[in-house]
Amino acid sequence: MDLDLRKLRYFVAVAEELHFGRAAERLHIAQPALSRQIRSLEEDLGAEVFDRDRRGTLLTAAGEQLLEDAVPLLASARALVRRVKLAAQGTPTLTIGFMPGITVTPATAVFTGRQPSANVRLLRTTWDDQVEVLLDGRADVSIVRLPIEQHGLEVRPLFQEPRVVLLPVGHLLTERTSVSISDLASEHLLQDPNAVPEWRDVALELRGRRRPEVPAIHQVEEKLELVATGAGIAVVPLSTANFYTRPDVVPLPVEDIRPNEVALAWVASRHTPLIQDFVEAATETLGRPRA
Repeated sequence: MDLDLRKLRYFVAVAEELHFGRAAERLHIAQPALSRQIRSLEEDLGAEVFDRDRRGTLLTAAGEQLLEDAVPLLASARALVRRVKLAAQGTPTLTIGFMPGITVTPATAVFTGRQPSANVRLLRTTWDDQVEVLLDGRADVSIVRLPIEQHGLEVRPLFQEPRVVLLPVGHLLTERTSVSISDLASEHLLQDPNAVPEWRDVALELRGRRRPEVPAIHQVEEKLELVATGAGIAVVPLSTANFYTRPDVVPLPVEDIRPNEVALAWVASRHTPLIQDFVEAATETLGRPRA
């Protein structure tokens, strides 16, 4: 049996929304047509993937397994299409992802010296998509900030750097030269607590498990705006704070927080000469400890 990728895309939309109406809106198709496609997929698989009752739409055990496998499969299909289109252009191309605050120029300079005919493209990534761009083919190799989900990836450490807290001008703590996690425990963190586990462990213990909702923040610029208005604090790598300077936000060292780890990542099954040459170039030029 050959799986229909369109049906898989429809399934993933319903699985992520857990609501046929919202999934149909997201896919821009009619809800009855979506329901028919899901039933057809279940017939193809010989298993029910959703449990539909008065409580709503829930994934069955088979559905949970299908979701786990379908997301990377669809990403691989998108990657295949992108790479074939690039290959058809006839010019070797390497797309390099990088996180904010990281300077890629030294590595690309060495790489282009070794691969002068290659077309180099750069792609700025975020915490939300730094792995996704590798899996779906938007980037061939990426300079990432750990932790990331490493399944299916080759990861090579480059360097570590300190992290700092961003505070608004006028905050009482800005009179200090550095702060500790306990000093920040009562502040509103504008990030997923799991991104700063030291803060999470101290602050949530003091507050209990309740904390205000954090808006979805996808860009450093958004964090800076919110910090400047006094909406909360953010913890970022030192290089990010140095790159995105502004007069109404003050960065301060945090004494008892682990450094941020920067690494190279690429899809483990891909070992092209372009990727390998860039990995070597980045390791040579960026793979040094930073204070």
